[in-house]
Amino acid sequence: MDPQNQQQKQRNIRIAPLRTPTDLGEKATKDISAALNLALADVYAIYFKTKNFHWHMSGVHFRDLHLMLDEQAHEIFEMTDKMAERVRKVGGTTLHSIGHVSRMQRIADNDADFVTPQDMLSELCQDNRAFTTSLRVVRQVCSDHRDNASVSLIDTWIDESEKRSWFLYEMTRQFHS
Repeated sequence: MDPQNQQQKQRNIRIAPLRTPTDLGEKATKDISAALNLALADVYAIYFKTKNFHWHMSGVHFRDLHLMLDEQAHEIFEMTDKMAERVRKVGGTTLHSIGHVSRMQRIADNDADFVTPQDMLSELCQDNRAFTTSLRVVRQVCSDHRDNASVSLIDTWIDESEKRSWFLYEMTRQFHS
């Protein structure tokens, strides 16, 4: 191949849309990608809020809460790559930037200078419950399109989110005793 044709071929590759082959169909790709990207934006929001509260934890239960939030943040972050790769596997494109995340997230940020440990735990508990609810919606979208691989991943994420909510709820009980 002559050098000019080689350069043209490379240019075409750079500007070609991402096209991952899938048997799910165009509508399924669109619906599943949109649902998973909304969930991914929420994952990043919950992750960052969990780390924020981990970094700013205080009080008599500091060590236990600090460690629990770090464990939860790690578990949350583990979802990001699998979720984004699932979007790509079904033929979609995923989030591109922090700005993209902020435009899509449904989990509210907390930029307060100080949040009590009780309020941190309560807020994260509510956020994880809301996230569980949204995952059930994503699961239904995937199920409707017979995307069993996504359904399987989402079932695990729902279980993990329910466990985080449970632990956070139980830890708030110490403030009521």
